[in-house]
This record gives sequence, structure tokens and C-alpha cells, in this order.
Amino acid sequence: MRADLHTHSAASDGQYAPAELVRLAKERGLEILALTDHDSVNGTDEAVEEGRAVGLQIIQGVELSADDYLNLHILGYNFSISAVQGWLESLRGGRNDRKYRIRDFLRTKGLEISLDEVDEEAAGGSVGRPHFAKVMLRHGYVATRKEAFDRYLDTPEFQKMERGSKPSAEKCVKTIKAAGGKVSLAHPYQIALGGESMEELVKRLVGYGLDAIECFYPKHTPEQQQEYLHLTEKYGLHVTGGSDFHGEKNKPDHPLAALELDIDWLT
Repeated sequence: MRADLHTHSAASDGQYAPAELVRLAKERGLEILALTDHDSVNGTDEAVEEGRAVGLQIIQGVELSADDYLNLHILGYNFSISAVQGWLESLRGGRNDRKYRIRDFLRTKGLEISLDEVDEEAAGGSVGRPHFAKVMLRHGYVATRKEAFDRYLDTPEFQKMERGSKPSAEKCVKTIKAAGGKVSLAHPYQIALGGESMEELVKRLVGYGLDAIECFYPKHTPEQQQEYLHLTEKYGLHVTGGSDFHGEKNKPDHPLAALELDIDWLT
């Protein structure tokens, strides 16, 4: 079925409200859309309602950041919201505290960022690095969103500041699984691996309950895609894929995808 299993709405750091995102997906020709906001399921009800109205199947999801490595993210699907709601709220509270750490970090680099402006960019959703990047762009601290991340928001120094503020990958996977959900490893190419190889990491996550790998992703090279597909075969995992859509303003190089995926195991 034509699916996109990795998207974000204004309930976290996406550009569009959940209902708007659903309508865009329908126009794109999708049959199934997973809403995977960061640490949040607050947009799920709105997305499901709009999905029923336009004839698009919505998969409830979430994207979790793990502390093990930089950019190690876990996608959870079809879990019991009531079983994890309190935990997700605590993670969002941590994200709110995080904005003060990011502001203070940027101050050490000579950049003064107004949290009022950052909150305005978030528009009621979870504050994230993309919101800081947009404010930095507005004030001329950087010339592009990529520069904001390369110079400030995605550096080893920034990651060192972040250490200890997120749950472990084991906690992420096991919490979703205990709530009856399915789990996929998001955009593996982004992970800044330390002492493990990609295969060793996958093998460890399989031990926690990993179900799938996001093999199809806009930034994966053909070689990376083949590596991840090979790992799914070797460890008996399913294949997922998604655009990581945040909207044209937030991630212009990540348009909605319409991937032919086998999702019987997921739905």
C-alpha cells in the first residue's frame, strides 16, 4: 500500500496541523499515513477524525529520541496511548526544560535567542531544534537551516550538553512494546555510532524487541538502503519507510512519500 510511516505535525515541530497534514497526504495519493510526532500523541485524534472524513487510514505513532547515540531515534506504532501517556508527558516536560539549556548553550556562542520567539515558532507544540534554527535564521546568525545544525545544534559539543536528558533505547523500545505497540529504528544513516557497528546496534535492539528498520528514507544512499535491507533479512525484521515530513518551511528537502510497503504486520 502507498504509505508514509514517518511524519510530523504542529503537535510537535511540524508545519501543518494534523488535519492539514492528512489532507496533504490524501492529495499526494497516500492510502496510509503514520503521524509520528516527537514525544507526543496529541495530534492523533484530530488526524484520525480527518482520515475518516477523507478516506485515509491513520496509524497512531510517536518518535522517541534515545540517549545512547546522537540521532538514535525510535518510531513506535499502534500502542496503547493510556499505557504510555504519563511517560510521554514527562518526556515533553523534559523537552520544555531543554529549551532553556539550548538557549544557554547558544549564549556561550554569542547568540542571543528569545524564547518568546522560539515558543511562537512552536505554536503550542513541543519546542525543538528546528524552532531555534528558524529564529537564528531570522536574526541572521546563520544563512541556512543546515548551517544552524552544522555549526551549533548538531555538534559533538551540543550532544555532550544533551547527554543524560533522554531515555535509553532499551527504555524506548520496551515501553512501546509493553504497551502493545510495534517499533522501528528511524533513519539509521543519521546515527552517530560510538563503539558499536550498525549491525551490533540492530542486534542489541532486536534483543529489546525491535520489529523493523526504516530502510526507505530520503537521505539514504542506495548502498545504505541495501545495508539496512540486508539487516532486516538477517534478523527477521520488517521494512518501514517514511519521509520525515515536517513541512516545506521546516524541512523543504523532505516531501511526503508514497512508498509501496507491506504493512499487514503493523495494522
